[in-house]
Amino acid sequence: MKKVLIIGAGGVGQVVTHKCAQLPEVFSEIVLASRTQSKCIAIAKQIEESQGRIIETARVDADNVPELVGLLNDVQPFMVINVALPYQDLTIMDACLEAGVHYLDTANYEPLETAKFEYSWQWEYQERFEKAGLMALLGSGFDPGATNMFTAYIAKHYFDEIHYLDIIDVNGGDHGYPFATNFNPEINIREVTAECRHWEDGAFVTTPAMSTKQSFTCPDEVGTYNIYRMYHEELESLTKHYPTLKRAQFWMSFGESYLKHLEVLGNVGMTGIEPIDFKGQKIVPIQFLKELLPDPSTLGPRTKGKTCIGCVVRGIKDGKEKTVYVYNIKDHQDCYGEVQSQAISYTTGVPAMIGAKMMVEGKWLKDGVWNMEQLDPDPFMEDMNLYGLPFKVIEEPGFDLI
Repeated sequence: MKKVLIIGAGGVGQVVTHKCAQLPEVFSEIVLASRTQSKCIAIAKQIEESQGRIIETARVDADNVPELVGLLNDVQPFMVINVALPYQDLTIMDACLEAGVHYLDTANYEPLETAKFEYSWQWEYQERFEKAGLMALLGSGFDPGATNMFTAYIAKHYFDEIHYLDIIDVNGGDHGYPFATNFNPEINIREVTAECRHWEDGAFVTTPAMSTKQSFTCPDEVGTYNIYRMYHEELESLTKHYPTLKRAQFWMSFGESYLKHLEVLGNVGMTGIEPIDFKGQKIVPIQFLKELLPDPSTLGPRTKGKTCIGCVVRGIKDGKEKTVYVYNIKDHQDCYGEVQSQAISYTTGVPAMIGAKMMVEGKWLKDGVWNMEQLDPDPFMEDMNLYGLPFKVIEEPGFDLI
């Protein structure tokens, strides 16, 4: 049993805290901290009412290393579960090194002023974490996270060599708003509007954002959706750690209303990330837009439908080519009934809890900085079945992707 400090009280932080609280035999004490402590208190109240468990709360500015170190020294946790903003990964990693605390996050660092998604900054921490005898686990969400585990699991159990990887993220949910994002609007829009990159023949190929699409029919009657090729950070680590990959792509579904609103907002400059002058002060358009949009943590009660997220891998086994599809389907309303959150936050928060559990139990505890696929997928996949994200395997699914 270990004490953990969770930093971040948005939709994902809410799920992580609920799921950790469900396992007192693993997480003996939980402290939830955020810049806005009232959000932490509201989540703690949910958990006390639903589970009868008391969660401590604290206020911390995750941009401030001395403040983070002070909190870590006061709390003295075994590890930090970082579900704050990706801009804050490095300050939290710095604080963990200074205080001697293990680290986990769900998304790679990106600089505030540039929509640049890569692991280079965090990979540079390898030697420092190794020398400190500490572990940093990167990207323990769903994508990245569970998708890395799906790939590693497929590679371990079904192939001698993997050649083609397609990660497919379909959200078949409907929240009823003309335009809203299912996670932090600023991060979501930066990600979707960035140039697409996919891996092919030993290098990343750049294409315009959202310029390649195809139709995909999900299993188990989830439905048929348009999916668009875009860049996602797990492609960088997976192509590094599986050098036999000839092509790797990431696909995400988007509805016509979302895309039309995004196009218009982009055309009028509302998705910009550079500060502009407005009545004597600097504002960032996308940050202003974020304040106008529904808070993703409020979408749970009104979101209906299911998510379908998985990996299609093609490669060689015993000299013959084969294809394997591993996926999870999650119902938005089932998530809300359990942890008062929609499925996008749930599918990110549960793998964060499981990754932390792997570290607390010592199954994955290794000095240095690690991506998910570098670790044994089997115990993680077993826990996905136990804690709300059961997966299915289809050999030879019978569909072709671009």
